[in-house]
Amino acid sequence: MLKKYRIRILCIVIITFCFLKCENNKEISKMKTKSSPSISKDFFGTINKNDSVQIFTLKNSKNISVKVLSYGGIIKEINIPDKKGTFKNVVLDYEKIESYNTDRSYLGAIIGRYANRIQNGKFKIDDSVYSLVQNNNENHLHGGLVGFDKVIWIAKTDIKENSASLILKYFSRNMEEGYPGNLKVSVIYTLTNDNELDIEYSANTDKKTIVNLTNHSYFNLTGEKENIDNHLLKINSKEYIPVNSNLIPIGQFENVANTPFDFNNYKSIGKEINSKNNQLSIGNGYDHCWVLNKKYNEYGLSASLYDKISGRLLEIYSDQPGIQVYTGNYLSDPFIKRQGICLETQHYPDSPNQKKYPSTLLNPNEEYYSKTSFKFMVE
Repeated sequence: MLKKYRIRILCIVIITFCFLKCENNKEISKMKTKSSPSISKDFFGTINKNDSVQIFTLKNSKNISVKVLSYGGIIKEINIPDKKGTFKNVVLDYEKIESYNTDRSYLGAIIGRYANRIQNGKFKIDDSVYSLVQNNNENHLHGGLVGFDKVIWIAKTDIKENSASLILKYFSRNMEEGYPGNLKVSVIYTLTNDNELDIEYSANTDKKTIVNLTNHSYFNLTGEKENIDNHLLKINSKEYIPVNSNLIPIGQFENVANTPFDFNNYKSIGKEINSKNNQLSIGNGYDHCWVLNKKYNEYGLSASLYDKISGRLLEIYSDQPGIQVYTGNYLSDPFIKRQGICLETQHYPDSPNQKKYPSTLLNPNEEYYSKTSFKFMVE
């Protein structure tokens, strides 16, 4: 009788141990699932009658997510928490693919082959003069009528222990929009568990060409439909590039001291945006390139954007020599004027025609590479 009792007790102990171990394994499994970055893919829509567009959702261990379209490599959403833990999308976006297809504000897109303006849509390499599409008055802007923002990119995914990456590739054929050379382009979006969104650009060509790539996301850290005048902006720069009435650089750099362009310390974007200043009148607000205060090709802090109400803070790091700041001066329905700010890390505007600027020439057997990181925090 005693022996049977002991056997029964032993069985109960073994069953209890197995149950607890099983439950513990389930909890560990849940923890691993929760802490692991992930990527999901869904159908977003169709353009040009039969071109399918996919939307990829990158998520990190802290539930921060980034949504990217295969069309234009467009960043549709960046969902981050405020100081109360409430998540909101902090970039402007459209709900339907049709709106992106007709958009002329380059909302969230990869910009190329050449970001910003090229005067008269012309540039010279050696003894050859190339004529580009003139889609911004007489200038060429952001790659032309069908730039990298208006094409389907081939997408692959890569998940690591601490990050999720979306790898986008595009083949730009010789003389596409007027640019010489067959250009192979790769753009990698990586969301890390440190709440950073890294963008790595690379390209190679079979013929001398020019390359200047960036991303054109409009940030609004409130996540609301209101202008960004109260956002605080800081730019690591002592000089900016003045432009003529056609927004083409006049050549020299100008010190920002004692001008509305001084953002060496945090200042609200709206503080001096309506000042009586010729440069602000030309751009209808800020639409200028700042010369970053660092060595050429040095990777470092370029700018910071802060919203006091939500506590959201964005820091931008890059290896590029300049950052174009555009305060959404011409945004219109369904948005409002200055609802978002673009902080575009890049080479200087019209560099191919400005001998004193760093070169944007890419030769065969060379690789174009650039990296920009958006670091999201709460303070």
